[in-house]
Amino acid sequence: MKKKKRFEKEKLRKGIYILPNIFTSLNLFCGFYSIISSISGNYTAAAWSILIAGIFDLLDGKIARATNTTSKFGVEYDSLSDLISFGLAPGLMIYLWALKPMDILGRTAWLAAFLFLACGALRLARFNTHAGTSSSDYFMGLPIPSAAGMNAAIVLICTRLSIGGHALNMAVLVMLYVLSFLMVSTVKYNSFKKAELFKKMNFNLLVVVILVIIFVAAEPEIALFSIGVTYILSGPVTTLRLHAKKNSEKPKPSTSENNV
Repeated sequence: MKKKKRFEKEKLRKGIYILPNIFTSLNLFCGFYSIISSISGNYTAAAWSILIAGIFDLLDGKIARATNTTSKFGVEYDSLSDLISFGLAPGLMIYLWALKPMDILGRTAWLAAFLFLACGALRLARFNTHAGTSSSDYFMGLPIPSAAGMNAAIVLICTRLSIGGHALNMAVLVMLYVLSFLMVSTVKYNSFKKAELFKKMNFNLLVVVILVIIFVAAEPEIALFSIGVTYILSGPVTTLRLHAKKNSEKPKPSTSENNV
């Protein structure tokens, strides 16, 4: 009787696993659609698809933890989907949108896009191997969805403001190298997984959150670009702050009066 109940419970849990994996599949679908849109020259749709994929990526993890349905299969499937949606899709989009038109760069252009993909894969592999062994308060290196989101935000704001030209393409090339470096760096980024952030919220902070939502609704392209830049710059600032705090907490060496 106990074995039967345990079997039914295990069967139920395996059934629940379908829910987070559906969101992971939607993430993968958006990444694939972004690739198709980039090849077709519809870069706005490609950028929005990457951002929507980021929402599904956020939801599948939240749902898996909330329903206690995390599994090794889910982790691996999520990483493979992320590599397509946040590595290949944005790399191809940026290459076709800004780098390929720069004929003077030649091989350097597509190598920059490949570097972004490779660093994204390394970032995901390092995250999986360090899962459960490092602090969950901070990410080590820029998360690949954030790097992909920055690429998408660049495309959207430049399209919105009709910005283009050789100078922009060079800036995008530099940005691609910077984002690649940040992903595989040891720079600390806030994961926003602290429970107290959501249990207790200052009234003024709540007002700020509402204003941000209004800003995103009114000017989504400008708002998303501003949020992306702020988060990317927050990494080095957070790292320096944590380093300074660690140094201040170190015990000072005691001095002896008999020292010569």
